[in-house]
Amino acid sequence: MAAVTSPETSPQPRVYFQTPGGTTEEPETPVRKQGRVTVKYDRKELRKRLNLEEWIINQLTDLYDCEEEAIPELEIDVDELLDMPSDVERGARVKDLVVDCFKPTEVFVSELLDKIRGMQKLSTPQKK
Repeated sequence: MAAVTSPETSPQPRVYFQTPGGTTEEPETPVRKQGRVTVKYDRKELRKRLNLEEWIINQLTDLYDCEEEAIPELEIDVDELLDMPSDVERGARVKDLVVDCFKPTEVFVSELLDKIRGMQKLSTPQKK
C-alpha cells in the first residue's frame, strides 16, 4: 500500500511503499555459482610474448622486404625454441626457418635469441 504525506508535514508530497502485512519473507535472489578458472597465465609473460611476436613480424617484414601478408609461410615457435637445450640449437633452428631469405639473418637470429632468453614457456596447465 502507498501512503502519501500531507503538504503540511513536508514541502513536497512523498510516497512510501509498505509490504503487505503478514509476510516477512525476503525476496528470492537467484543463486550464482562461482566459475572456475581452468587456464591461468601470467599477464606479464603474455605481454612479453605479444611484444616478441610483434617484433618478429616487423623483423621478418624487413628481412623479406615485403608486407606482413606477403611473408613466406613460416612459423617461429617460441615454445619449441625454449624447449631446446642450447642457444646453438635454437639459432640453427631459426636459421633453417629463414633459409630462403636473401638478406643476412645473423643479426635477427642473435637478437631473437637474446629476447627469448629468460622467457617462460606458455603451456596449458593440466586440469585437476
